[in-house]
Amino acid sequence: MTRSAIPHLCNIAPLRHCLTPQAAKILLHAFITLRLDYANSLLVGLPKSSLHRLQIIQNSTGPTQRHVQIIMEKLLRTVNRTVISMGRNCDLIGNFVACMTAILRQMEDYHYAHLIKTFGKIRSDVVDFLMETFIMFKDLIGKNVYPADWVIMNMMQNKVFLRAINQYADVLNKMFLDQTNFELQLWNNYFHLAVAFLTQESLQVENFSSAKRAKIINKYGDMRRQIGFEIRDMWYNLGQHKIKFIPEMVGPILEMTLIPETELRKATIAIFFDMMQCEFHSTRYFHKFENEIITKLDHEVEGGRGDEQYKVLFEKILLEHCRKHKYLAKNGENFVKLVVRLMERLLDYRTIMHDENKENRMSCTVNVLNFYKEIEREEMYIRYLNKLCDLHKECDNYTEAAYTLLLHAKLLKWSEQPCAAHLNQRDGYQAQTQGQLKEQIYQEIIHYFDKGKMWEEAISLGKELSEQYENEMFDYEQLSDLLQKQAQFYENIVRVIRARPDYFAVGYYGQGFPSFIRGKMFIYRGKEYERREDFEARLFTVFPNAEKMKTTSPPGDDIKSSPGQYIQCFTVQTIRELPPKFRNKPISEQILSFYTVNEVQRFQYSRPTRKGEKDPDNEFANMWIERTTYVTEYKLPGILRWFEVKSVSTVEISPLENAIETMQLTNEKITNMVQQHMNDPNLPINPLSMLLNGIVDPAVMGGFTNYEKAFFTGKYEQEHPEDQEKIEKLKDLIAWQIPFLSEGIRIHGEKVSEALRPFHERMETCFKQLKDKVEKQYGIRTLPSNLDDRRGSRPRSMVRSFTMPSTPRPLSVVSVSSISSDSTPSRPGSDGFILEPLLPKKMHSRSQDKLDKDDVEKEKKDRKKEKRNSRHQEIFDKEFKTTEIPSQPAEAVILSETISPLRPQRPKSQVITIMGGDRRFSASPSPQSIAAVPPPVTPRAKLSISLQIGQNMELNGTANPEQTGVPPPLPVKGNSGDYGTLTDSQELTIPSTPPPPPPHQSRLPPPLPSKTPPPPPPKAARKQTSIDSGIVQ
Repeated sequence: MTRSAIPHLCNIAPLRHCLTPQAAKILLHAFITLRLDYANSLLVGLPKSSLHRLQIIQNSTGPTQRHVQIIMEKLLRTVNRTVISMGRNCDLIGNFVACMTAILRQMEDYHYAHLIKTFGKIRSDVVDFLMETFIMFKDLIGKNVYPADWVIMNMMQNKVFLRAINQYADVLNKMFLDQTNFELQLWNNYFHLAVAFLTQESLQVENFSSAKRAKIINKYGDMRRQIGFEIRDMWYNLGQHKIKFIPEMVGPILEMTLIPETELRKATIAIFFDMMQCEFHSTRYFHKFENEIITKLDHEVEGGRGDEQYKVLFEKILLEHCRKHKYLAKNGENFVKLVVRLMERLLDYRTIMHDENKENRMSCTVNVLNFYKEIEREEMYIRYLNKLCDLHKECDNYTEAAYTLLLHAKLLKWSEQPCAAHLNQRDGYQAQTQGQLKEQIYQEIIHYFDKGKMWEEAISLGKELSEQYENEMFDYEQLSDLLQKQAQFYENIVRVIRARPDYFAVGYYGQGFPSFIRGKMFIYRGKEYERREDFEARLFTVFPNAEKMKTTSPPGDDIKSSPGQYIQCFTVQTIRELPPKFRNKPISEQILSFYTVNEVQRFQYSRPTRKGEKDPDNEFANMWIERTTYVTEYKLPGILRWFEVKSVSTVEISPLENAIETMQLTNEKITNMVQQHMNDPNLPINPLSMLLNGIVDPAVMGGFTNYEKAFFTGKYEQEHPEDQEKIEKLKDLIAWQIPFLSEGIRIHGEKVSEALRPFHERMETCFKQLKDKVEKQYGIRTLPSNLDDRRGSRPRSMVRSFTMPSTPRPLSVVSVSSISSDSTPSRPGSDGFILEPLLPKKMHSRSQDKLDKDDVEKEKKDRKKEKRNSRHQEIFDKEFKTTEIPSQPAEAVILSETISPLRPQRPKSQVITIMGGDRRFSASPSPQSIAAVPPPVTPRAKLSISLQIGQNMELNGTANPEQTGVPPPLPVKGNSGDYGTLTDSQELTIPSTPPPPPPHQSRLPPPLPSKTPPPPPPKAARKQTSIDSGIVQ
């Protein structure tokens, strides 16, 4: 008999009755001997169409119930095990699955019941059979052997499997539900199989076209709803066994309820309340259920499941059940609201997860991680921190990436406590303890802060890490590397010019925006050198249909409730908040400038308004300022480049207060510009030119005339007596601006090119007129010269910092001393200002200065070649040589110096007397470095300096060079600051009685610097009396 004749013979009932047992026996032997190809040919015959093979038995004539039973008894379990053991790459797998499906399709309820009876009373055999079947079904559903586009074959298999699953579910209810015979693993496998069947891709009809979806529903129905209702019933049948499936079954049930089928959702969401109730009755709380559903919900929504309708149904159904429960009314309602909030954030995050605009992705990521932080879900919190960090790195936001990782590091301790798996989710970390992980994260954070030019933050973390290296880990090699990095960071702070980003207020109004920004205002940190126009262009690229608002006023309800999109954008100014350690201390603006645009949380926007009638001659008289202050949720920069505005307040600034602020800002701008040019002589001069010219030339800015017309009149003082103190403050600020301008013009004169020399000369003329006027009306202000001597040796700058008396703002200024207003500057750009010298590290007596003109010129060249470390002394020498000062012997300031030379000491230098108002400069005899503090100097309105050379004076025991013609021999020059500079026209005046010579004149090393102040000059030298001060000298 040929194999091709078997199908035809089976159509004859008597022959089928005889052949079926024999064929089953032959097939069983073939399976046992592993002749699968032969068994395959006997089972299905030779036709090539698997669909035809499924119809072989179905289309046969006569009764087949007995024949199906024989095949089921002999072959079903054998075929099942064969399918389980076969790989998916086997060529015969499709045929055997088709044959198994054909057998199950022919089985009726009687056959399923008979199949279970064949196992007898041995329950373990039934358990094994059901476990094998559940595992096989689940594997075939997850890894279908037929192509996805073979819809009819897949749907036929699903229909057969669904009937089999329901039949086996009845077996579970009858045999394995009671307390004695309950099989936890068997029931668990059933639930996982049923959920896998329900969620398989081939049953998600909403993904098909409408025509295809209608055809499938008409022929097979929605099998998801059928199996879903069965799962619900099986769950409620568990009774007291439910607690055994919590929290393990929370995820599968959630996955089932997220299927977008409304009736299925309504029928299954209530299972969650039953789980809550079950755990609550067992433990008096439902924390396990709560934690599990939050974790699973995050993964499911991120994977694409869930929608707004599900959120609404979830809230409605569970709230109804909770409010009816006596003990779960409050806690259950809080739980439902918490999950709904999470779903809102997760749905927003999923919506923009693949958006090209990474800023929206960052916003949603922060919303989610803040939620997890709030509910103390550390594992999920760290997960989203890492996602946010990766987004920042993609955008080169290294500062924000560092702040993000810092939140992760704060969760760790410097300890040997084992590092939990959820703490070490990031790739690249290899740590066994929390301390090791924290160290690795700190190193990465410091690297990102360095790339973001946030060296202050890197130093702060470096100090904490170095403490661990030095005192806990004793890793001196790592400590050395870290300290070298910190040293470089400090140098970068004082040397590198960092761009100051602008900040922008952005409001999103209208119902057309996503919920996470709709109706909210944010403060954005711009990129380096990014103008508002560029920022707006970037903003409207994200929302091309949005309309830009033309006003900075808060919008009305009509705009907020409109269906469109309206964006309000304008630049805001930061309100600097210095750390406590910097307050009321003389600090360089280069250091303080960091806090102008960093670590800021308050911002302000000033909108000019007018009150009363407009004065065409003076617009300042009624120019009020409406100042709005915005406070963000967190400081900027942070884990984002923007933060939401949490509070807004508005105050009005009077015209007088506005004038005071304007003067303060102008003075600060001048001093900052001066300091920058002192630090870096190579800076371009154009910004300084525009700043100075805009202030000193009344044709450009109008000068102080507008303020004088508006506020310095008797009428204003009578009408506003309460403003008297503010008026005096404004006058004081105007007076203080003169010395600042003077130093700026001096620097400008040194750097100006010949082409711009006429421009500079005009500016000098304007300043001279301005200075005369201001000093006459508001007094003379002189910048102190002894405010910060401890920084005197700092190279590249003579910048000092002090707090101006009229304002609490710390202003960086150059230490200068003003001469009298009627004195004539000796050269263009000097403006009568003399830079006070700082004591160099080693300083010899003034008696060793060269007074010869040729020697002076030679010394100039030497100083240029040697490039002295102290820029202060260089500027002093330059000014001191080129300034001609008339002799005024009526007033004298005695300078006494005690010098420790490298050569054998000569007799002590004679006292150099300098006449200058009521100032007295006494040079210290100590050879200490510049850290020594010079005696206090009281600023005066007038200062004139006179250096006279007495006819009979001897320097270091040598006759006057003008008499002998031979200059005194010089000691070995320690550095270029060892010699002062005096011009031929400068004269020295000495007292009639010289001081006693030093006690030691042998070739000995110089004595150590004395910590005690120098002794006063002999009383015999104090013969003259200061006319201004009345002090006997």
